[in-house]
Amino acid sequence: MHRTTRIKITELNPHLMCVLCGGYFIDATTIIECLHSFCKMCIVRYLEASKYCPICDVQVHKTKPLLNIRSDKTLQDIVYKLVPGLFKNEMKRRRDFYSEHPVDVSNGSNEDRGEVADDDKRIITDDEIISLSIEFFNHSRLGGAVEDKPSKDQNMIANKRYLQCPAAMTVMHLRKFLRSKMDIPNAYQVEVMYEDEPLKDYYTLMDIAYIYTWRRNGPLPLKYRVRPNCKKMKVSHAQQEGQNSAIRSGPESDSASEKAGSPSGAPSTSSSLPSPGTPAQSPLPQLPQLPVNGTPAAAPPPTPSRSFTQFGGGGSNKPRNVTLNGSATSSG
Repeated sequence: MHRTTRIKITELNPHLMCVLCGGYFIDATTIIECLHSFCKMCIVRYLEASKYCPICDVQVHKTKPLLNIRSDKTLQDIVYKLVPGLFKNEMKRRRDFYSEHPVDVSNGSNEDRGEVADDDKRIITDDEIISLSIEFFNHSRLGGAVEDKPSKDQNMIANKRYLQCPAAMTVMHLRKFLRSKMDIPNAYQVEVMYEDEPLKDYYTLMDIAYIYTWRRNGPLPLKYRVRPNCKKMKVSHAQQEGQNSAIRSGPESDSASEKAGSPSGAPSTSSSLPSPGTPAQSPLPQLPQLPVNGTPAAAPPPTPSRSFTQFGGGGSNKPRNVTLNGSATSSG
């Protein structure tokens, strides 16, 4: 996932400052032999007395060192864009200087004189007001398909709206503005786009103008689209599936609990016990209960699960003689 890292301007100062004057580059100029950069006025004055680079002592030129220095417009634009208010203050200083010292500078550019028109401005300040247009992003227009008769609602959505906003305003603020103006529910998300590319929330209008090289030849063209919130849809879908599974498992759990509570649902053991309501079935006939010493005999022990034929001589049902208190009785 993309993560933004904010860097303090002081961490970049070694790359943006001139070692001769200690200030930020003004009219940045680079020595072509070693690619070290300085302010134009600073390096010109220094090379009048020396022919070596003030940083690495490389010889710039044997006789004419000014021939081996070049204006670095890209570096100067970077400095103006990174240092807030530097471009605006420098242009004001130049206008004040030439107003106090009238000199023929017709050969110089407007920037040299401090007179920069709005169309020629490459530098945008934080407090500058930027005009922008916002309209609905239409996929059919992007693909080249044209509808025959668009509906009234589509015409209302597709109409452009024009705004004037400070350059420091972020895309997140613009999204909130669109949501409140159009009463878009929270179940939908608003995306701000430049052409067909979604913009990051932390982008400012100044960043968009720099990234997409806005030339100030019209309002900054932005678009927006409304889409369902994917995260909320996933959460609601998962909750719905959980409820459905709970409903499906409800009757099964109830029947399982009933089976567990009923005797038939209990797990069977190796030896089955007779139920109290039904008489126990034994492979041998029941013996009569005879009194012993005038008292009724105790109930015989429960019939074991295995057959008595294991202890008998065979499988015949012959009567056996049982002796009780010296008197023989026959059973069978």
